[in-house]
Amino acid sequence: MPRSTQTELLDNDDIPFEDIKQNMKELDFINRWLGGHSITISGVKKILSATKTAGKSIGICEAGCGGGDNLLAIDKWCTKNNIAVHLTGIDKKQECIDFAKEKTTATKYTWIVSDYKEVNFSHQKPEIVFSSLFCHHFSDNALVPMMRWMNDNCSMGFFVNDLHRHFLAYYSIKWLTELFSNSYLVKNDAPLSVQRGFKRKEWETIMQQAGIKCNSVEWKWAFRWLITATS
Repeated sequence: MPRSTQTELLDNDDIPFEDIKQNMKELDFINRWLGGHSITISGVKKILSATKTAGKSIGICEAGCGGGDNLLAIDKWCTKNNIAVHLTGIDKKQECIDFAKEKTTATKYTWIVSDYKEVNFSHQKPEIVFSSLFCHHFSDNALVPMMRWMNDNCSMGFFVNDLHRHFLAYYSIKWLTELFSNSYLVKNDAPLSVQRGFKRKEWETIMQQAGIKCNSVEWKWAFRWLITATS
């Protein structure tokens, strides 16, 4: 199964925000119950374990943050583990950032409306940069500069949490969303997202082309890859 080049409905500019909001709510549910958030936490833990952070406040930035649910999950984990954290979310859609802001007024959050490529943290880099279910929206060629951007804009390391392209994942999510989803975006895009997902060798090639030493490409349940690189 080669990577699909078909564009997801969510990537169109004319989707009503109420439909996008329903999509984000269901994706958060999927992430919580199929382990997506736990994989994101694993990425944070993996980078922190490879660096000296005891007693330090850390900054964590997500590219393509959507409604901010990944950052909220990280915040909850950091609070539980007595880790001081500042969280930054970047998304090019104002509506997504507004939706994220509705969920928290904590000053530890910074929300940026921008294409990630236009953001530069050269003066004060966050310790960790990551993306979750963001990379599969891009071509392999576009991912090479994205990996360089992530690498250039973190002081400790970065990670990617994204989909494993596999026929079992495709048919499972297609069946589940047909039965339980109330979002036409999820019903269309969830199976297509799997078709736009990755094989291990593809991630290894992308990182090699980006000139970045990749610490690991790990398979995670349910049909995810966790790619980590430390500075």
